[in-house]
Amino acid sequence: MTISILIIGLFIGGASGYFGRKYATKDKIASAEKHADELLQSAKQEKSELILAAKEEALKLKEAAKEVESETRNELKEMERTLRSREERFAAQLLELQKKQDTIDKTAREAEALRLTLKEERDEIRITLEMVAGLSTEEALKSLEDTVEQEYQEALLSRVKKLERQNEEAVEAEARKILALAMQRFASSQSVDHSTTMVELPSDDMKGRIIGKEGRNIKALERLTGCELIVDDTPGMIMVSGFSPVRRQVARLAIEDLVKDGRIQPARIEAAIEKAKKDLAKDMRKAGEEALMELGIPVSSIDPKLISILGRLKFRTSYGQNVLQHSIEVARISGMIAAEIGADVFNCKKGGLFHDIGKAVDHDMQGAHPEIGYNIMKKFGFPEELCYQSIAHHEDKPRTLEGTIVKAADAISGARPGARRNSIEEYIQRLENLEKTANEFEGVEKAYAIQAGREVRVFVHPQKVDDYGAHKLANMIAKKIENDLTYPGEVKVTIIRETRISEFAR
Repeated sequence: MTISILIIGLFIGGASGYFGRKYATKDKIASAEKHADELLQSAKQEKSELILAAKEEALKLKEAAKEVESETRNELKEMERTLRSREERFAAQLLELQKKQDTIDKTAREAEALRLTLKEERDEIRITLEMVAGLSTEEALKSLEDTVEQEYQEALLSRVKKLERQNEEAVEAEARKILALAMQRFASSQSVDHSTTMVELPSDDMKGRIIGKEGRNIKALERLTGCELIVDDTPGMIMVSGFSPVRRQVARLAIEDLVKDGRIQPARIEAAIEKAKKDLAKDMRKAGEEALMELGIPVSSIDPKLISILGRLKFRTSYGQNVLQHSIEVARISGMIAAEIGADVFNCKKGGLFHDIGKAVDHDMQGAHPEIGYNIMKKFGFPEELCYQSIAHHEDKPRTLEGTIVKAADAISGARPGARRNSIEEYIQRLENLEKTANEFEGVEKAYAIQAGREVRVFVHPQKVDDYGAHKLANMIAKKIENDLTYPGEVKVTIIRETRISEFAR
């Protein structure tokens, strides 16, 4: 009974819950449908408002576009009127130009016809004159030139001399000013190097130790250094002789080291020479760096190997002149001349310093030192205009301004008094060559080289050479000397023509 009641209660509860949920769900559905209807009505209303606003905006844009179109159409009409007006003006101008061109062509044709007529008349007149005179035009012109030359030879000669003298004086004055300024601002040593080096010894007993038993020590020194050791009667001195300054320096340093150490034997000699070579290499590097710093050239801009090659010039001489000192002189003088005439000062300085770099290795390589120097500078990355200066200082006419400046500076440094020394045989040979060159010309009676070969005085036969011919002869002799001879500085050619007439009154 109890179970029946429970079952009936459960059934009634479930039925009531089911119908309750059903009614609750129906209310929610009705509420949601109502809310959806409200949202749909709101959306329709907003859609109507948006369509209305869009129509109004479209109407405004259409009106604005019509206004822009109207303005654009007016502007195009105005531009069309302007272009039409310009075309009309251009057409009128073109027509006018065509008329002028036709007039010019007509005038040109008339002028050409007139020219031809005049040419025919001139030819007729010329032929008539030739027939009357019995001479052709060329013959008459030649006769006139000969007549004028004979009558006005003195005047022409005087005029030529005056013009050349004025030009030469102006150029020479300016050149002297520049060169004198450069030489005044730079002064250097006038001493020259020799082919021997003296080594001082503490006592004469050291000479015997240097010679060694049966001369083995001195033989080892001479063999390893390539120099000759001269042990004479000069107290406390031994002479190192050799053409290579580098080898003489190595021998000197080795001997000084051996004398200081006191142990002189072949093994010790070999070690001392190796040490001297290393010390000399350091000295070369230092000399190259000092040269660069002295001229204001950054050491870091030059390859260390090239600096060492430059330092070798300290132990190289040319006609007794130290080549490194000569290169520094050329660099300084080149810079001064370049500053005066507005050339590249740094380029001239650098080119002047390295212009003789080929002499540092010319004993070890084939070829002349200008070409060797050019190749060395090219190898170390120098620009072409700088490398060319190594060749330019030995050319007659350098093709660059900087090359000409370095050539002039090289001549100044080498030709200044005391810079170099020549043997008496070379000096006499140069004078003989100057006199021989002058005597080769026709009309020369005698020639004398004076002023240490810097002037040639030429006496000519007055019957064979007149004043005008003397002027040409001086120029020809000077050109011959320039082309055939080698000389320092410049050579002045002076022509002396003297006519003496004597008569006796009895």
